[in-house]
Amino acid sequence: MKLLIDDAVWGFDKIFSEFGEVFTLPGREIRRESLKDFDALIVRSRTRVDEKLLRGSKIKFVGSTVAGLDHIDQGYLNDQKIVFASAQGCNANAVSEYVISAIANLSNDFNFKLADKTLGIIGVGNVGRRLDFKAKQLEMKTLLNDPPREALEGSDNFTSLEKALSADIVTFHTPLTYSGPHPTYKLLDSHNFKHINKDAIVINAARGGIINEMAWETTQTKANIIDCWENEPNINLNLQKSAYWATPHIAGHSIDAKFMGSFMVYKDLCKYIKKPLNENIEHLINPELRIIRENNLHETLNSIYPFQADDKAIQDISNFEDYRRNYPERYEWRHFETEYKLPKAI
Repeated sequence: MKLLIDDAVWGFDKIFSEFGEVFTLPGREIRRESLKDFDALIVRSRTRVDEKLLRGSKIKFVGSTVAGLDHIDQGYLNDQKIVFASAQGCNANAVSEYVISAIANLSNDFNFKLADKTLGIIGVGNVGRRLDFKAKQLEMKTLLNDPPREALEGSDNFTSLEKALSADIVTFHTPLTYSGPHPTYKLLDSHNFKHINKDAIVINAARGGIINEMAWETTQTKANIIDCWENEPNINLNLQKSAYWATPHIAGHSIDAKFMGSFMVYKDLCKYIKKPLNENIEHLINPELRIIRENNLHETLNSIYPFQADDKAIQDISNFEDYRRNYPERYEWRHFETEYKLPKAI
């Protein structure tokens, strides 16, 4: 088997070499002519996988090691009987930790108590559920908006979009969709920005395009946290300059999340070719336990990983893609022993 893999896929050499010959390219450089004679393609978010890319190729297996799906034409893959492996949920805990870290820094810098704030969570799937679980441990009141889940589960635990937008802190965790009963493209737009309080904090760690950036840059808020942008890496400079944190789509870039993305695709590839799992693969991440002796949430989380560095790294936006591709090592909270009791993960 010959595999073409985005060279930013974590551990591609250790995880996928047992399947055959592995070749790599940067995700943006994977094109139709790149795929000649390959049997499998494994990508991240920078490669659009559709008929234009795959037509005429021998690809029979496509794996995506990131949580999002908007770069994959699943309908085309299904029509062509190409097996697709998704890593949805792989970075959910990492993103929820990013949001809590942002809120902890805001709480310190703007001198407010988390227990006094409401958190509106728009999209309560893999990330939103974990964020809700953590926020409640910090005594925050959460307002949950998720129409697809509400339709299935009833309205007892959910609220309207308008009410969720009125929270003190509003954070988005939906997929990016353009059609269907609940499209999320420009979910927050000029017609409903009025529900955002001028003293609110707005966070987008989901996908660029969920918030209309032209409307956002003219709306007064207390602070904006922006990790996902339209037109990456050519991001909105006005929003970047005014943001509390402006980071280069790295909220989910923990080592744990990158490993899990690769591992989920690895398991599906083993299933596809009817190969037993290599038990050693599952234990590739085993860092030394680190001890953090800070006695508050803000200092504890900044000792684990200071996201301010990610903001500073792209003050020159020409660094956007290079910084993402060469992102510093960041481990999730479970690898640390802390004096301050951190919220548990689901």
